[in-house]
Amino acid sequence: MKFLGGFCLLTLAASWAFSKPTQEKKDRVHHNKDLSDHDHDDSQGYQYDHEAFLGKEEAKTFDQLTPEESKERLGKIVNKIDKDKDKFITHEELKKWIKQTQNRYINENVKKHWEDYDRNKDNKISWEEYKNTTYGYYADEEFSDLEDKDTYRRMMKRDERRFKQADRDGDLIATREEFTAFLHPEETDYMRDLVVTETLEDMDKNGDGYVDVEEYIGDMYSAENDGPEPDWVASERQQFLTIRDLNKDGKMDHSEISHWILPTEYDPIDMEAKHLIYESDKDKDDKLTKQEILDNWNMFVGSQATNYGEDLTLRHDEF
Repeated sequence: MKFLGGFCLLTLAASWAFSKPTQEKKDRVHHNKDLSDHDHDDSQGYQYDHEAFLGKEEAKTFDQLTPEESKERLGKIVNKIDKDKDKFITHEELKKWIKQTQNRYINENVKKHWEDYDRNKDNKISWEEYKNTTYGYYADEEFSDLEDKDTYRRMMKRDERRFKQADRDGDLIATREEFTAFLHPEETDYMRDLVVTETLEDMDKNGDGYVDVEEYIGDMYSAENDGPEPDWVASERQQFLTIRDLNKDGKMDHSEISHWILPTEYDPIDMEAKHLIYESDKDKDDKLTKQEILDNWNMFVGSQATNYGEDLTLRHDEF
């Protein structure tokens, strides 16, 4: 039944709203993702840069290539990065490329579900297509046959609001980019305010438009017996009072929740783009030519063969 399949997919779009709190601590904070599991220390190698520039999985592929193959593929990548075809790679173009590689898992997720929703195969998804695929005839009947119909009505209204927010031109038809924003709003700048609104609504059990300390704790912990609370719960209560509640009025408003779940940390993608330009920009014009990138190809892509050769040289020097 389409509704059941759609409901499973709906957890991607509205995964927070109706999940039950457990003994396990829930983390609502959207941190910037690490670009690599490796230390960013160029004196020890460029694996961090490889994984940042290529993505972790693609970096493994490049590890198996010869230096010649790596350079050839890098040249093709540079052509893709240069969107305006002016023969220069700017800081913004490099940032967009790194973000694209780091969000590859999101793109694969959207691609996986695209055909389920694009019913008329026009390479766009209308709100009607999404609604009908997700909720089926239950939506037309206002969920009258369902036991928890009020819950499903709320879910559909929430989906519709998010769909309209993602739909930048207001035609109620989502392009792939807009549908990506709908499914993964926390990764899209113009959707992040809605992420805060949805979080506030999820946690605000008494409907006063704020989150008090009990709602804050209740969102991440539910006592299943009369035993003592875990130590981390007491710590979170203190965090609420000293850090979360910025104006000390005993509750969190929209702005304070935004400050909490969307921290203004440094941007690792921005930092990596600046690093790659700084290390490769020979004429210091703050942008890169294709040749400047290829001249420093080992930092961008490298290869196992190169590392192997370096190891042999080091070993030879030792003897």
